[in-house]
Amino acid sequence: MNILAIESSCDETAAAVVRDGREVLSNVIASQVKEHIIYGGVVPEIASRMHAQAISGVTAKALEDAGMTLDDIDCIGVTYAPGLIGALLVGVNFAKGLAYASGKPLVPVHHLRSHVAANYISSSLEPPFLCLIVSGGHTHIAAVEDYTHFRVIGRTRDDAAGECMDKSARSMGLDYPGGVNLDRVSKDGNSDAYVFPRPRVDGSRYDFSFSGLKTAVLNTVNNAKQKGEEIVIPDLGASCIKTVVNCLTDNTISAAEEFGFKKIALAGGVSANSVLRREMAAICAEKGFELYMPDLSFCGDNAAMVGAQAYYEYLAGNTATPELNAYATKEI
Repeated sequence: MNILAIESSCDETAAAVVRDGREVLSNVIASQVKEHIIYGGVVPEIASRMHAQAISGVTAKALEDAGMTLDDIDCIGVTYAPGLIGALLVGVNFAKGLAYASGKPLVPVHHLRSHVAANYISSSLEPPFLCLIVSGGHTHIAAVEDYTHFRVIGRTRDDAAGECMDKSARSMGLDYPGGVNLDRVSKDGNSDAYVFPRPRVDGSRYDFSFSGLKTAVLNTVNNAKQKGEEIVIPDLGASCIKTVVNCLTDNTISAAEEFGFKKIALAGGVSANSVLRREMAAICAEKGFELYMPDLSFCGDNAAMVGAQAYYEYLAGNTATPELNAYATKEI
């Protein structure tokens, strides 16, 4: 089954052709990083306009790279939630037009589910398993009971882990994308140079809170400036990342132990973080868990992961009518 997939939830315009949910035949991404870097983050209106400019060409390139035309496609998958509403609407409306014109089934795909599905094109992973979904906008621990059935065990109460690292990086003077640059400059830093408090969350032992850490990093920078003291950015960055990663790994491993999961997966843009990958691999090896991580090329937003999840959504009968709408927020 050949699936044409479209992704436009944030600042990447992407299209891909995926066969049977596992084999990537093409994967094309038009990045907007250069346009947003001068603002220090994604500007939603600019993102929407650039999606509109790029989406037709990106889709045509994905079909060309796969050696196919629209006639060879069996269904069309598209990210419809969550994300920037204007950006999502570009992809959803384009996909609806293609589906209507070609008579192909239209498959709506949840953005977080597609991040989980990045593991299906990187490995032989099959449900059930426990997944840590961690990105700039989301931090969840989810029990993936089947390809289309998810149960949230823990989530952030405020900032996502990626947002915390992005904004901490910005307070240190690093360019957008902050999390990527923070990981890069902190590789040789002393992660014990700064000690930050671990957040306490009432009500659920598996929920997260990162807003306090973000504020603590900002206060550290501001206090140093006021006193004329030097901040060693690699050390501060490494200490910040260590605190975030410790929270993520501790909660995930505890949840896996309590709920009896033997397989653990990472998903989302922050799953590319080198410290998270290294520490999770070490802990899983020590405790006997099977660990699955997407290839680095599939950690960020891309359409191949959308095509992977669309296959399983289609098999489950989850198709949409031309009335499909986009949603800025939606439960997984």
